[in-house]
This record gives sequence, structure tokens and C-alpha cells, in this order.
Amino acid sequence: MNPSETPGIDRRELLSFGVSGLAATAFLGMLGAESASATGGKAPPALHPTPRAKRAIHICLVGGLSQVDSFDYKPALEKWHGKPFPGQDKPTVFNGGVGKMRMNEWDFRRRGQSGLWVSELFPHLATVADELTVIRSMVAETSSHMPAIFQQLTGFRSNGFPSLGSWLSYGLGNESDSLPTFVAIPDARSLPNGGASNWSNGFLPARHQAALFRHIDQPVPHLFAEKTIPPKAEKRALSALAAINQAHLERREGNDLLKARIRAYELAARMQTSVPEAIQFDDEPQSVSDLYGLHDKETTDCARRCLLARRLLERGVRFVQIFSGGALGGSPRHSWDGHENNHESHSREALLVDRPVAGLLKDLKQRGMLEDTLVLCTSEFGRTPFTQAPSNVLGLGRDHNAHGFTVWMAGGGLKKGFAYGETEELGWRSTVNPVTWPDFHATVLHLLGIDHRALTYYHNGIERRLTNVHGDVVSDLLS
Repeated sequence: MNPSETPGIDRRELLSFGVSGLAATAFLGMLGAESASATGGKAPPALHPTPRAKRAIHICLVGGLSQVDSFDYKPALEKWHGKPFPGQDKPTVFNGGVGKMRMNEWDFRRRGQSGLWVSELFPHLATVADELTVIRSMVAETSSHMPAIFQQLTGFRSNGFPSLGSWLSYGLGNESDSLPTFVAIPDARSLPNGGASNWSNGFLPARHQAALFRHIDQPVPHLFAEKTIPPKAEKRALSALAAINQAHLERREGNDLLKARIRAYELAARMQTSVPEAIQFDDEPQSVSDLYGLHDKETTDCARRCLLARRLLERGVRFVQIFSGGALGGSPRHSWDGHENNHESHSREALLVDRPVAGLLKDLKQRGMLEDTLVLCTSEFGRTPFTQAPSNVLGLGRDHNAHGFTVWMAGGGLKKGFAYGETEELGWRSTVNPVTWPDFHATVLHLLGIDHRALTYYHNGIERRLTNVHGDVVSDLLS
């Protein structure tokens, strides 16, 4: 909600109270929440009696993970390797020609007691295969990055819609009064395409937008003053500000919005204590550091972000979003977008995340948190089983594929070591139990105790929801 549109308050009044930086963000969130009736908002829906999980971590692989090189084993590709795409129905592609067929570039093996197929691309994740719930029949509506990323995270192909984390913040509320409900932690190399649109609150009240934690040493900009203020001077300034606030409040006969401003300052003060404590890893034992790969060059960035996510969840944050890969394009690419050389890009990206993500699952389990924590790992689409090249060429890259790809989940309420759905024998198109993004989002909400049809917000004459007018809970995934 725009402060200039709030009855009785204008920008001059906001500035007169020194609302800026973190305090302004907190204030606007409270303002939006308390003014829901004025903006058409409705109270969050009641939860189901028995939610399977309380919180979630969402790992987003930017660029498109190749399903036939990771979790969807297709032995038939060996027979067709180097040959033209079979059949009369030639596929349409996003960026290049339909080159020759290419077999899986990493060996597959059955893993754990469940026998789940996982390739050597993810040797560490393979050790926790019995915790994974793999969906091998995902389908998306587009094979273009930007709209596909938006659909993965918001349910819609254009920006301006609330992200999954924002809907969860709206539907579940916060468990902490000193930390945000929803936190996004991007790759250190760059933000993903679309930037803040990926974790936007859209038309929901402002408090439901993610807090962006970019740098572990000082993750929240403007949380602390740039210059150190002597304690006595700071105390006098705060006392003077409190007196001005109280006088202003009395002249307005206990205005609730003004009270919300004051509470925003209190939240900012609490975050000055809670955030540094959450990002301080000194109290973690060496065994945990080793589990995540915290001090290894290749894994340190993702390890720090995964460990921070666990610590935030422990302290009451509802939803943490971790991005693997940044802005698309450039040379070399730093994402899962394997156009030029799929083996090279996937080898590089998997090295960064495989050990930390597997460590996160093991850490959550040993702490008893995996039972009521949902871990999601998704990509906007998959990649083709043929190369991106002229039809007579066996190239090194794979193109985008929205017709059949793989995501996985783990944690509370799910069948463990379980694979759902199938693509046809070449791994190109989903043929058994296709799962759409509305189905996926409906299932996630269900696991967290929310009926996706009841989680709505009235906006511009439409009763909006994360799943639009679609989506069914995939009950076969539930334990």
C-alpha cells in the first residue's frame, strides 16, 4: 500500500517521523496489514486441522535442470544416441534446431533402500535418496525463461503476482516477532532474471514481501547506522523521538496507524539483535560445518546459505528461498542453462550445491526438523534429450523443455524414496500423471495445512489465489 494513499497520513508526516530503511519497510508492512479492509483484503483462511509441515525451504535451480541427466533415467537414449529424433511428430524447440539424440551424460544407479534412480551428477544427494519424493512428470506452460521462472514461483507467467512465500506469509502468519516471515537468499554471483519480482508480495499487503538477505556478513541493508553513534547521544535522540511520537499520537487520539509506526521501530530494534545472532555460525560444531562443506572453496557460498536457512527456520522464519544460479546469458553462464555445453554447465553448478543441499537434509533430519519442514527443489523447466544443433549434428548443449521435467521434495507428510509420474522412453514429454505448477503449488499448500482454493485475496474485482482457477493436490505423493 502506498503511504500517500493512506487516509490521514501523507509523505511529509512519514518523513517527519524519520521512517526510512528497515523501519520504513516494517512500517509499511504493518500499515498494509492493518489497512486490509481498505484495500479489499480478506482475513487469511483457517488451517486444516493437521498440517503436515510448519515451514519450508525452496531451492530454485535457475536455468533448467536436465532431467535425463539427473533423476529421470532413460536407457533407450543409449540406443538412440547420435541418431535423428525418431517419429514423424518433430518437436518444437525454444532456441535452436532439433539436433541428434544424446544419451545421459552421467551414469545412473539405484540408490538407498528405495532404489530411487539418481545419477552421478549428484553423488551427495544420492546418499539421501530415501528422503526424496521425485516428480518426474512436471509440465510448464512456457519454455521461455522469464515467464517460466515467474510461473514456478508465483503461479503466473507475468510479474506482479505474489510469490509462493508471500502467500504462505499471508496464510500462516509469523512465528517470530523479531525476524521476517519470508526470506530470499540469492546466489552470490548475481540475482536471478526478474530480480525482486521473484519474491514479490504482488498485490498482497507489503509485509508479505520477502526480506532479501544478500551478504552473510551484513545481510539486511540499512539495519545498522553507517557511522557509530555514541551510546549517550543515541539514547538522547531516541528519547526525543519517542516524546515527539507520543505527542503526535495524543493529538490524533490514539491513531492505530501511528501506533503501527511505533511498533515498526520496535521491530527494527529487535532485528538488530536477532539477525546478527542468526548469521553467526561460531556456535556450530565442526561436524556441521563439514556436513555442509562450509569451508570448501566450491561449496562455501551455497553452504552458508543453506546453513543460514536452517538457523532462520529454527528461529521462527516460515519460508526461505535459496537460488542456485543467477542472471541468464553472458559468457560463461552461471546457471543451469546448458545451451552451449550441458555437461560443462551442469558439472559446475552441481559441484556448488550438491553437498550443501544434501547436508541440509541430513542436518534437518538429525535435529528432528525434517518431520515438520518441507524442502522443495525445482527448476522452471527441463532440457531436451536431443542436442541444440542442426538436425544432422550431435552438439554439446541441450535446449529448453517444458513438456516433461523433474523436481523433488522432501520432508513432512511425503512418501520417502518415491518417484511419481513418467515421461515417455526418451524423456521428452510427460505421459503418465502429468503435474502442472498449480498442482504442485496446491500440494505444497496442502502439506502446510492450507486449502489452496480457500487462500484468496480480492484484487481488482477478482478473487485471486496462487493456483488461479486450477490445481489439484497430488494425493499419491502424501504419506
